Amino acid sequence: MTATRRTGALIGGLCLAVATVGVWLVWLGWDTGYAVDARTGATSGPYEAWQVIGCVLTLVLLAALAGWRLSPWLVAPVMTVAFTAAWSRQAASRDDCGLWVVGAVLVLIGMSVGSTTVSLAVRRVAGGRVARSG
Repeated sequence: MTATRRTGALIGGLCLAVATVGVWLVWLGWDTGYAVDARTGATSGPYEAWQVIGCVLTLVLLAALAGWRLSPWLVAPVMTVAFTAAWSRQAASRDDCGLWVVGAVLVLIGMSVGSTTVSLAVRRVAGGRVARSG
């Protein structure tokens, strides 16, 4: 790998990390409240379904765009670590029993599988188009 490609990968990875944390902030980072049903006493939250769906769809789009431009082997770990770290920081700060670790592991697994799958699929499609047109 040349110095120019390494620099491009480093800059791309940093931009991807910032964008991934930005996705977390926009969709989930601002919501810290829980709702309690007065009748049943059941607690839900802090996220609504529309927030999680929007976050996942935005992350899929980000992984696809990044997979088009960067190596999937860079995209997957950068997105996984950035999103898991952002989520974990907030979760750990408001959890007094330590269960945030379970959530963090689930976020880590989901981000790893999702970002790898999407970025590899896009890279495969992009590679196929280049090979057919060349």
